[in-house]
Amino acid sequence: MDLVEEVYRVARELPSEELYGLGSQLRRSAVSIPANIAEGYGRASRKEYVNFLSIAGGSHAELETLLDLTTRLYPSINVGQASDGSAAVGQLLYRLRQSLLPKT
Repeated sequence: MDLVEEVYRVARELPSEELYGLGSQLRRSAVSIPANIAEGYGRASRKEYVNFLSIAGGSHAELETLLDLTTRLYPSINVGQASDGSAAVGQLLYRLRQSLLPKT
């Protein structure tokens, strides 16, 4: 949730012409991460939970790409905290998913 708040801060710093473009994509990908984790947790089976964690992982990869793009297009916007938070969330998400997969 902290990451979502930080991404919203970054999106507010974008120029107004990006309100419905890059800003919207940033916000949607960030919100999708905890939303999919929560939805998966609320499902009936571990398999479904793992599937939703995979979807959250895809949203995380999208967010990482969009933060990189933001840096390239708007170098004056500081995305450091969002990038750091995203890296931490990515590690946690990976570890959570791995802990739920069957042991081989």
